[in-house]
Amino acid sequence: MAELASERQGRSLVITSNRALSDWYPLFLNPVLAESLLDRLINTSHQVIMSGPSYRPKSRTDKNGKAPTK
Repeated sequence: MAELASERQGRSLVITSNRALSDWYPLFLNPVLAESLLDRLINTSHQVIMSGPSYRPKSRTDKNGKAPTK
């Protein structure tokens, strides 16, 4: 991920996540690497935070192949 961010620096890069940025730090084994990478991403980004219901559960099926009920 760090190599990708360095390679794309100054160019467009779209990253989507269902986690808050503060939740990203424990995902990296090296805290110094996490800090460096997230600092680059956060300080040069435009963040679009979306809220509301997800459309995914509507198309999801259970183990028996049935759509969920409301």
